[in-house]
Formats: sequence, structure tokens, C-alpha cells
Amino acid sequence: MWTTACPDWATRLRAGETIIPPPIFPDQAEQALAIFKQLKIVDAPGSPTFGESCAEWVFDLVRCIFGAYDADTGRRLIVEFFVLLPKKNSKSTVAAGIMMTALILNWRQSAEFSVLAPTVEVANNAYTPARDMVQKDDDLDALMHVQSHVKTITHRESNATLKVLAADQNTVGGKKSVGTLVDELHLFGKIPSAENMFREALGGRASRPEGFVIWLTTQSDEPPAGVFKQKLDYARKVRDGEINDPSFVPIIFEHPPEMVISGECLLLENMAMVNPNIGFSVDEAFLEREFKIAQQAGPESFRGFMSKHANVEIGLNLRSDRWAGAEFWEKAAIQVFTLEELVARCEVATVGIDGGGLDDLLGLAVTGRERGTGRLLAWFHAWAHEIALERRKEIAPALLDFVKQGDLTIVKVPGDDVIEVADFVCQVNDAGLLPEKIGIGVDAAGIIDIVTELVSTERGITMEQIISIRQGYSLNGAIKSTERQVAAKTLVHAGRPMMNWCVGNARIEDKGNAILVTKAASGKAKIDPLMALFNAVSLMALNPVGKGNSVYETRGIRMI
Repeated sequence: MWTTACPDWATRLRAGETIIPPPIFPDQAEQALAIFKQLKIVDAPGSPTFGESCAEWVFDLVRCIFGAYDADTGRRLIVEFFVLLPKKNSKSTVAAGIMMTALILNWRQSAEFSVLAPTVEVANNAYTPARDMVQKDDDLDALMHVQSHVKTITHRESNATLKVLAADQNTVGGKKSVGTLVDELHLFGKIPSAENMFREALGGRASRPEGFVIWLTTQSDEPPAGVFKQKLDYARKVRDGEINDPSFVPIIFEHPPEMVISGECLLLENMAMVNPNIGFSVDEAFLEREFKIAQQAGPESFRGFMSKHANVEIGLNLRSDRWAGAEFWEKAAIQVFTLEELVARCEVATVGIDGGGLDDLLGLAVTGRERGTGRLLAWFHAWAHEIALERRKEIAPALLDFVKQGDLTIVKVPGDDVIEVADFVCQVNDAGLLPEKIGIGVDAAGIIDIVTELVSTERGITMEQIISIRQGYSLNGAIKSTERQVAAKTLVHAGRPMMNWCVGNARIEDKGNAILVTKAASGKAKIDPLMALFNAVSLMALNPVGKGNSVYETRGIRMI
């Protein structure tokens, strides 16, 4: 039995060795490679063939893909290939060559092969080199019919087609592709309907046992989301041996985790490790110059450059106008804990609630003062009405990811979110952790529905426990206090992706001597759970004690 896991991938990349598994059927692999090597790269100087101008990793990839086909049974034993490469590693050109090779080798009459791209421009990147390979080779030109107006190449004898599509639900519906290459998967991660789109596009493999799909992408310049995050997470687990799936090949050119933690992944001398085509399509002098330019341009530009040219995954998007606490947020994460654990470990807790309209998030933050250490534990949850997925399509994939991770709830009926918020608050209150006075801080906007639910007779919460916290200038102290505590790790959290995203979205405004974090400055992205944290921290600054403890603490400055 073969395996597609590569648990020693980090050692291999450091040593410059291949991370691509060998072919299962070497004869099939060499037959395909011989065809691939004859195809021309027309836009390269002198229009060389792949065989004359490619790095060895490209040949390993071709062997792996076509060497997974069992000619005796007509069945492909490996059906999915995930390839993560930095920019300028001939990704689209190699993709065109692989799909042309598949079209030439195909035996099925009227078979369909597809390249799916998220935009017309990306589609052209894949179609143009395939078209040129045909038109610049007399034998291929006689064998293939090129129709550029529909981005289709047809095999004249088998009537099999290779079509390049800018994908949407309409163009991929009913496709019966034998082989599909998905280009720039990270861009599909921003499309809410992408998962259903792929289900339509790839359904033809059910009746075509020789079928395959290749997921080809660079790293995203934003935190991975949607279908891209799903595939990336799955590919890493297969690679590391956590999931046994011999029909899936993960080929991920990225730095080892220890290099990411230490920051070595951001060094120029380590870029070659994840750029397998360096010295071929990747010019080392170009990388060096662009690296220095991006460094001079500031953190935002540098992180964007490294995501594209070194596959460095973006975590918090640390822009120049970021909230100062964002730089230390990920370092303040501890082992994941639940609200129940927070209640069990803490002597007192305060609650912050922040939310807006139907297309906004409703954020809940609970901060608890841990017994023995005095540090604050912060726990979060958020709610969104389903209409937010329609009105905020640009963030819908990220929101759906947070739902799967358990940190966000989608509600269909307005008011259900308020009831669930109150249930969580009661959980803290019933444990005796909320102060008898001023323990729940609520944004003045939308306070009526929340207060009405909280003080309903059966819940046992009083009006004295709730306070309306003014936003804007009034939160300046809480904002600064939170960033200091996060930096000192006296405020810690569970490192959940939703809060990493919210913190990364936060933008500041300088107003005189005050620093404001506002929704207006943060644009379309969401920060409501972070604003809820500021509310909770402002109440914790009053040095309260839980009502289940002795007397109400009178120390501290009570300025809200």
C-alpha cells in the first residue's frame, strides 16, 4: 500500500529534497512525462520545451499525477492533488502543460477537461500558455482545434475538450469533467458559494474512475477562509499523517512551524526553501530587490509580499493603523478553555456586550479574574442574523468558518441571539461570579432588548448589575488598559480564530489625546466581540468581587 503522507517534509525542504511522493505506476508516469517534456513554453526566451527548462520538482509532480493511473483497470488510485506554491513558480504554465498532457493521453470519447479560475484574468493566465503550446507546434496544431473565443481546445480525433472557465454557479452546473484543475484556490475562499460550485463542477468523477482534481494555489494575503482553509487544513493533516488518505496528495511549499514561530520564515535567505523554481522562472535578484522594497514600505506591504512570495500565512493583519494590542494578541493565547472552565477557575467575572443591526455581529465577552494568579481570562462568542451572510458576502466565508469552529451562531429570528446571550450571562451570574452592582457593560446602542431579556423575572439579574457604557472617548482608558494587559499576558484568551480575525480588523483613530477603536474606522470588517471585551475590561477595572463572595469591593476608580 502506498502513502501520501510526508511527516519529514520540514527536513526535506531544509535539505532541498523532494516532498512529492513517487509514482505508483512508473511506466504510466514516464509515458506522460515524455509528452509533457515536449510541450513548449512559448513566452519564455527561445520558446524552450518543458524538458529543456524545468526544475526537477515539476517532473516529480507530473510523474506523481499521471503515475497514479492504473492502465489495467482504468482507475486512478490518487484522485486529488493539492499544490501550494509561491508566486512566479510557473504555476499557471505548468498547470496548462499538465492539462494538455491529460488531453493528449485521454482515451474517453468526448471527455471534458476543465480549468476553473475565480476570475477572467486568472482564466487567461491558464488558457494562453495552453493555446500557445498548440499553435506553436505543428503536430499539436494538426491534432487540436483551438477556439479562443470560448477558451476551448478540442482533440480532433476523440472530441475531448479542455475548457478554461471563469467559474460561477451557472458555468459549472452540469459539468462532467474527467479532470479538473482549480487555479488560485485562495481566491475561491472569498466566495460564499464556492463549496456548492465545486460540488457541481466535480460531480462527474462519480462515473469516471480515471478522474482527478488538482487544487493549485498561492497563499492568501488575508487569513485563510472558506474552501481554501478547508483544503489547506486537510492537506496539512494528510501530509503530517494525522489523516490517512492515500487518494489525496498534499504538496505544500511552506516553512516549518518552528521557523514561523521564530520569525526565520521572514528572512530573505530562507525564501529559496519554499520557491522550488528559483533559478528557473523565479529570478533571485528580483526577489532580493522586491524584498527590500517591501521592507521599506512597512509591515503591511511586507506581510503581503511574504504571503505571496514565501507562502507565509497571514494571521493577524497588522496594518499601520492597527490597534496596538494586535501585535501581542496571539502571544497572549493559552490552552483553549470553555466558559465553564472560566467560571470554575475564577473568583469574579464581568461581562461586555456589543452589537448593532441585522447585518452586524452581536458580541459577548466574559472576563474572569483567575484565583491565585490574578490574571484575566477572556472568553468570547458572537451571533449573526442569516441576512448578514447575504449583505456581507465579502466576509461570509469567514463567518461560516467561525460557525464550524463553535465561536459564532447564525440565527434566523431576531431576538434568538439576545436570549442566548442572556443564557450565557445567567450561567456566570448563577455561579456567583457577577458583582451585585455594575457587572454587565452594554453598548448604549441596542441596549433595550438586551436589558429587557436580562432582567426578566426568572433570570435573577437586577438593573443594578447592568450599566450602559458610552463608546468613543469614554472607552479610551479601557482600550489602553486592554492592550497593556495583553502585552504583559495578564489578560489571556483561548486564541480562537474568530477573535484573531476581529482583533486583526480593528483600526484606530487619533482624536486629540485619545485613541479610539471604532467600527467606522474598521470599515466593513467586524470587531463587535473586541468592543465587548473593552466593555468588560472597563468594569473589571473597578476591582469588583462576585456576589457569591463576601462584601462588595469598594476599591478602585468607578468612572465609566
